[in-house]
Amino acid sequence: MTTPQEELLAGTRRALLRRIAVAQAEERAPSLVATVVRDGEAVWTGARTSLEGHAPDGDTQYRIGSLTKTFTAVLVLRLRDEGAIDLDEPLEKYLPGTGVGEATIAELLAHTGGLAAETPGPWWERTPGSLRPDLADVLGEHPLVHPVGRRFHYSNPGYALLGALVEKVRGASWEAVLRREVLEPLSLHRTGVRPQVPYADGWAVHPWADVVQREPAEDLGRMAPAGQLWSTTNDLARFAAFLAHGDERVLDIGSLREMRRPAAPAEAADVASGYAYGLGMEVRHRDGQALIGHTGSLPGFLACLVMSVEDDVAAVVLANCTSGPLLFPVAADLVRIVAEAEPRIPAPWRPLREADSAVLELVGQWYWGTLGFALRLSADGLVSLEPLSGKGRSSSFRSNGDGTWTGLEGYYAGELLKPVRRPDGSVSHLDLGSFVFSRRPYDEEAFVPGGVDPEGWRGVG
Repeated sequence: MTTPQEELLAGTRRALLRRIAVAQAEERAPSLVATVVRDGEAVWTGARTSLEGHAPDGDTQYRIGSLTKTFTAVLVLRLRDEGAIDLDEPLEKYLPGTGVGEATIAELLAHTGGLAAETPGPWWERTPGSLRPDLADVLGEHPLVHPVGRRFHYSNPGYALLGALVEKVRGASWEAVLRREVLEPLSLHRTGVRPQVPYADGWAVHPWADVVQREPAEDLGRMAPAGQLWSTTNDLARFAAFLAHGDERVLDIGSLREMRRPAAPAEAADVASGYAYGLGMEVRHRDGQALIGHTGSLPGFLACLVMSVEDDVAAVVLANCTSGPLLFPVAADLVRIVAEAEPRIPAPWRPLREADSAVLELVGQWYWGTLGFALRLSADGLVSLEPLSGKGRSSSFRSNGDGTWTGLEGYYAGELLKPVRRPDGSVSHLDLGSFVFSRRPYDEEAFVPGGVDPEGWRGVG
């Protein structure tokens, strides 16, 4: 007999339950619920609670705080993909009069717009949004604390501006646009700006005593695009599957890959800890594993969504306390437990349905100077250039449809790979951003900048 792919082994399920049980007990969370996603499907949900007989489940709403920012970023990328905005244009072009319009849309998405971390006045997370009815109230008299584009500085007001941008371009409220363009297509029916039964109450846990105090749950008004949403682990599991695989009704995989790439210069401490920020998504490295997602918090609530694209495993963890368990390590451990205990089974290899002879002519061994490389054609239609030693620069390349290819990763990202042909049509060499790759080391029949020693290869005695 074989185990259905969607079913986790008993030992894996026990390890997952133990991890969240330790987090809830040792960090004194009133409740904690988690869901694990594998291959785009929820495969496990577990919960722990301090209330006898009242454990939450995957359909219980919690507030997700800054995880809301990823939803807002998806809306902005949709506008870009439709041609309604350009991420490299300043905000002022689309939303004039803010006073901080020099920052580009991409800089606001990546928290490099130079804006302050918080709003002026009373703590916005614990006070009603009616205290900040206009963007000027969100930004204050001195909204910039750094030069635009110079450094990563997390900014909640920056995402309030992005929400206002969505409203201006769409001509509808951020909430209405989000529901129409993301929540409904992805069937996120338990995600919204206000709680719906069943939902968890938000609590503060006393730091020195096992007692609790209820936290307020305010409507954040203009700050809603930065942290307003309520959701469930079931809904966020579907959202995680979308972030991993894309959905043409909402956003294609190319734009999601763009969101997942680091887009902000990291501080030295962030480099050391393996943290970076993309376009509305956090990028982390932990124990050799690349993890993408976002964390969130509001008074009374903590949230985390994390996924390993390589393993196609994601985890969502929600808790109802102001501080307590650090949910990123918990979610990361849930991903690791599944990835290590039940490694991903790859899809069967299948040959290409058809192949261009001009491309097949290019594959094989090439040399840059004396370094050997292999150029391979894969089933997804990309070609990859990889050092034969396993050490050195490598990249995949996407066809431009005219015989040239554009690099997608690392040093060669954006660089042009161009086959150079002789008068008889045969390939002389590859030109990659002025680097010459020949079929033999310093091939005298290829154009090698600086020429080739006419005496050729020889021994020295």
